[in-house]
Amino acid sequence: MKTFALLLLLTAAPAAFSETDLDLDPAKTEIAFTLHDPLHTVHGTFKLKRGTLHLDPEHGKASGEIVVDAASGQSGSSARDGRMHKEILESKKYPDATFAADSMQGKLEPSGASQIDVHGAFTIHGAAHELTLHFQVTANSGQYSGTTHFDIPYVAWGMKDPSNFLLKVEKKVEMDVKTAATAH
Repeated sequence: MKTFALLLLLTAAPAAFSETDLDLDPAKTEIAFTLHDPLHTVHGTFKLKRGTLHLDPEHGKASGEIVVDAASGQSGSSARDGRMHKEILESKKYPDATFAADSMQGKLEPSGASQIDVHGAFTIHGAAHELTLHFQVTANSGQYSGTTHFDIPYVAWGMKDPSNFLLKVEKKVEMDVKTAATAH
């Protein structure tokens, strides 16, 4: 009986460290943004174009790309959105925001809850910036759901500050992502 338990433990251990390929589902992905100012808070959304991740926890490597449609940004105000696309994001010139993964920490459990950090280059408005995304993940039968929260210091990253003498907004945008993915 002890031999069987040891064999079971040894064969199960590599599975927790196995490589995983994930395809993110654009239809089941929500990308929300929040921009604060003293008078009110602006909420909006973006759409995911596509996303794939290859995770190799044993070697701490990751690859793949998550592509967000920058031109899909909406805040509920056509005037504000027009200004956001024309003056801040310049989404005609820079239609995508991308995250290219290069490394990871943690392990992705095949079932139940996991926490992983995925590091990479986040390219927005034509410039790449280092970023680590901390994901809370739940897995069930090859289906994964995950959430992450991060800030984009858009002014520090070279985008125009929309503030004026009447309106003063924060110099960062909070991003919240909920996604669903399938392992293959």
